Amino acid sequence: MSVAGCRLVDMTDLRKTVETFWASAEARDWDTFAGTLAEDVEYTLPQTRERISGRERYVQFNREYPGDWHLRIERIVAEPGQVVSWVHFTVGLDEMYAISFFTEDGHGRISTITDFWPEPYEPPAGRDHLTERY
Repeated sequence: MSVAGCRLVDMTDLRKTVETFWASAEARDWDTFAGTLAEDVEYTLPQTRERISGRERYVQFNREYPGDWHLRIERIVAEPGQVVSWVHFTVGLDEMYAISFFTEDGHGRISTITDFWPEPYEPPAGRDHLTERY
């Protein structure tokens, strides 16, 4: 279905893409993970005032994230054009939750991701080559 030449994506399509995004991140399947993302995906972390632009940089950001991290989806809520997920993370012995907002690019790929973590923090060292502070 299209309106003015744009494909309308059913909310279940983006939900499935987000489920694949999280499953492939947990599995460290970076090819599948990259396939869920638009080429010009933009990732924003409001607490650290960081932004990553582009698929390659965002995949590298996740691939290089320090520590033995794992995730478990607690809940996903979908509506047309956007999905929100609540995810439980462990990094070593630390446990935390994140709320992530996703939008799509009209082709079923993720175009924006905004992550909210429980409280503001300074970013870990070693990733400034991938991010810009804002």
